[in-house]
Amino acid sequence: MEAYNVIVGFFKNGGVFMIPIVVILALGAAIAVERWIYLTITTVKNKALWNSVTPYLKAGNFAGAMQVTSKSRAVIGHIMTYGLNRVRSARRREDIEQAMEESLMEVLPRLEKRTHYLATFANMATLMGLLGTIIGLIDAFTAVSNANPAEKAELLSASISIGMNCTAFGLMVAIPLVLVHSILQSKTQAIATGIEMASVKFLNALTDRAVHAKAALGAGAAEEFVSRQAPAPQHA
Repeated sequence: MEAYNVIVGFFKNGGVFMIPIVVILALGAAIAVERWIYLTITTVKNKALWNSVTPYLKAGNFAGAMQVTSKSRAVIGHIMTYGLNRVRSARRREDIEQAMEESLMEVLPRLEKRTHYLATFANMATLMGLLGTIIGLIDAFTAVSNANPAEKAELLSASISIGMNCTAFGLMVAIPLVLVHSILQSKTQAIATGIEMASVKFLNALTDRAVHAKAALGAGAAEEFVSRQAPAPQHA
C-alpha cells in the first residue's frame, strides 16, 4: 500500500505532462511486444522452411522445392519462390539473383515495420519530461515571487524537486525504449543476414546443378562422338 501511495504521489507531483508520457509508454510497449513476436515467429518459420527445402535442392528437385515454398508463408519462401520462377526463363545466375534481390526489397520493409517508432517515442518521452519540468519551474518561480521572503527558499526547493519528477519519468520511459529499439534492430538485421545467406546457398545449389548437367551432357556427347569415329567390325 505504501508503494502505491508513493507512485500515485509521484504522478500527481509530476504535473499534466505525465499523462502524454504514459501514453507514449503504452504505445511503445505495444509496438515492442508485437514486433518481438513477429520477428521471433519469422525466424522460426524461416528455419523450418529452409530445413524442408534443403533436401530438394541437394537432389536437384526444383519442382518439389517450388511446391514447398509456394505453400509457405515464411519470408524466405517468398524470396525462393521468386528465384524458382525465374529459373524457368533465366539463362544466367545474375538473372535469378536479381529476381531474388527484388523480392528481398519487398520483404525488408515488413521486417522493419514500426520499429523506428520506438526511437521516436524515446525522444518524445525525454522532451515531454523536460517540457513538463520547465513549465513546472516557471509556475514555481511565479508562486515564489509572491510568497513571504522567509518562505521563498523552502518553497523554491520543494517546487524544484516536484518539477524534476516529470523529467525523471520521461527518462525512465525513454531508456527502455531505446534499449528495446536496439534489440529489435539487431534481431531484424540477423533475419536479413540469414535470408541473404540462404539466398546465396540457393543460388549455389542452382549453379552446381547446372554444372553437373553440363558435365553429364558433355560426357554423353563425347561417348557418342567416340562411337561414331570407331571403325566398324570386319567380318571374316
